[in-house]
Order: sequence, then C-alpha cells, then structure tokens
Amino acid sequence: MHALIEEMLEKYHLQTIADGTTALREIIQEIALVGLWRAKFFEHAAFYGGTALRILYGLDRFSEDLDFSLLKPDPVFSLSKYNHAIKDELSAFGFEVTVIEKIKNIETPIESAFIKANTKTELIHIGLRNQLIATIPKDAVIKIKLEIDTNPPSHFKTEAKVLKEPMPVFINVYAPSDLFAGKMHALLFRGWSNRIKGRDWYDFVWFVKNGISLNLDHLEKRMWQSGHLPEQETLTKENFLVLLKNKIEGLNVEKALLDIKPFLKDQQILKNWSNPYFLSLMADIKYES
Repeated sequence: MHALIEEMLEKYHLQTIADGTTALREIIQEIALVGLWRAKFFEHAAFYGGTALRILYGLDRFSEDLDFSLLKPDPVFSLSKYNHAIKDELSAFGFEVTVIEKIKNIETPIESAFIKANTKTELIHIGLRNQLIATIPKDAVIKIKLEIDTNPPSHFKTEAKVLKEPMPVFINVYAPSDLFAGKMHALLFRGWSNRIKGRDWYDFVWFVKNGISLNLDHLEKRMWQSGHLPEQETLTKENFLVLLKNKIEGLNVEKALLDIKPFLKDQQILKNWSNPYFLSLMADIKYES
C-alpha cells in the first residue's frame, strides 16, 4: 500500500464493511481532486456541493459525489479530456479504476462521468481483511459520480482552499456564502416528487449553526435560471423566508431522517429534528451584505 494511503487511513476505524466503503470512497474522491488539479482543471472550474463542504470546510457528514461548476458558461466543455488525469492519479496510488463519461439522452448543461472500481479488490487494497470481505459479491462496484455545470448562474465567488490529503494542493472552490445559496436552491426546488433529501436539511442546519452568510444575489440568479423567479424580479429576504417557511411546514421530517442517517456516525445529532426546530433556525440565518 502507498505510504500516503496509510496516512490517510489513520483517521478511520475500519471495523465494518460500511467503514471500509466510506474510507475507500473518500480517499478516491481526494485523489481524484489531485488528478484534476494536476491537469489544471481548476483554472476553468470550481468545486462545490456537499463533498466540497466536507473536504474543504469541515462538514461532518459523508458525501457521495464530486460536483463542479465552470467559472463561466462554455457549451462545448467536456469532462472527457480530464478522465485520464483522474485515472492516472489513482493508478499512481495503486487503485484500479475506470473513468467513464455519461452519454446524455437529453440536452442539459450538466456533464457527468463516473469513477468505478471493484469494491472487494479495493477494500483489500486499503487493508480491510476481516471475515466480512467474504460477504461482498466479487462483481460489486463502488461508483463515484462527477458532475459539472457548464452554464453556471452568475454572482458567485470562489476561493483557493488547501486540500490537505493525500498531498497539499490548492483547490478552487465556491465561497461559503455561495455554497449556502446553492444548497438553498436545491432544498427549495429539488425536483424529486417522492423523495426528500435529508442531506439538504442537515447542511442547512450546518450553515446556520456555523454563522455562514447566505448570498441572496447568487440564489436569485439560480432561481432566474431554473425558472423559479421571473427574470429581473428581485429576490428579497422577505420573499426568501416565505418560500423557506412553506417548505419547512410541508416537510416530512421522518423521510428526511431516513435519507440522512446513513451519512452520519453520530445519530444523536438528529435528536432535535422537527418542523418547529427548522422554523426556529430561520431567525438565525445571516445574509451577505
């Protein structure tokens, strides 16, 4: 095993298959970011989403995917030119992966790719050798989605943050207030009819509890783009709070809890979750001036 992988594993306690799979997923994510950095991807794009919050800002929950945004619209941008950089970086650390770009059936500004690896092989590679390994099907695959928005809404800022492991490199990432705006857009308007993403609500609590300001200008531009606010109409604090209040009052908290629980080690942190609890947090939201 690569010495840097051993160092990365020191923060994990590999007692179960779930522990090993989480460690494997997070290590692959971080090495993939190094590969993208080496290929100068971050000269054109910025990291955002839940995994960006976890890796670079200390969000204390697991996250599955790698989400990015171009710095300016480019309708012909393709992830394919960076696939080899990701694969080569992971190969240098001993991981056998494939990186496959998703073929779109409909025209959207989102480009996607998947990093895939054999779960059993790679868990053994990182040192998980208990009897539970035998229970994993030999054809089981760990899959990490990469997505990039090639037509990003305006009025966002980025900053350079240090990715500490497996080696220190600077990653271009959305500023916290704009990450908050993106999360609120997802929370308010995610187009899932029968599924509630509790991770959105967990992140909402995290932003508020950490005193991170919300960039209403960026949220406004996201709403213009998605058609949830007429263009040139201003999103006011009052209008936003009405939208959020309505969303909270209609929230099925039990379904939200079912979604978030697999992504947390400490379930006690969820003990206060209720509609009144979320409503109480609205008064604590800070806004970027």
